[in-house]
Amino acid sequence: MGDASTGADELIRRVGEGDEAALGELFGAHRERLKRLVALRLDRRLRSRVDPSDVLQEAYLDLARKLPAYASKPAMPFFLWVRLVVVERLIRVHRAHLDAAARDAGREVAPGPAGPRADSASIAAQLLGRFTTASRAAVLAERRQRLEEALDAMGPDDREVIVLRHFEELSNEEAAAVLGVSKAAASKRHVRAMLRLKSALEKTPGLVDTVDGGAG
Repeated sequence: MGDASTGADELIRRVGEGDEAALGELFGAHRERLKRLVALRLDRRLRSRVDPSDVLQEAYLDLARKLPAYASKPAMPFFLWVRLVVVERLIRVHRAHLDAAARDAGREVAPGPAGPRADSASIAAQLLGRFTTASRAAVLAERRQRLEEALDAMGPDDREVIVLRHFEELSNEEAAAVLGVSKAAASKRHVRAMLRLKSALEKTPGLVDTVDGGAG
């Protein structure tokens, strides 16, 4: 583990010197994590026509273009910089495809501080896909509906911190930086969100265990 950490530190040092090859290697190491971010936050209306891998490919070109500026003055940790550039690209994808429709419908596509928000259906699918072993489709569908209802009843900030901590796998410090709050505030928000979610699910057998499984 120490060797892997040392290797990552060396690559980050090279990125800080403007080394695009090191950038590519580090981006590849985080690719699955970033792809999950895009898939979770991609608007459901776009999922049949926008491939998360294509979004990442465009984001990598953005990263390579922005690398000299980051190398000259790294204002944030490497992964948070990469995440920010990926989120900015995803916002542009949303605007390109959805802005006209949003204006026609009299509403805007407005991202939160962490980027386009994941909806309850996406979060529920992730939770059940990772932590539920039910084999019967009817049982799974019922659990998904109950889980979506519980998530809908929560505030957007509570849902957001669950996404950041459990699906994007950010540390509390990283989540705090993304949300623009203190580490203590991010920690309290996370604990509050998980307690609210568990409380809402207590009446549905198996769902509280699902959430407990995702809290590690």
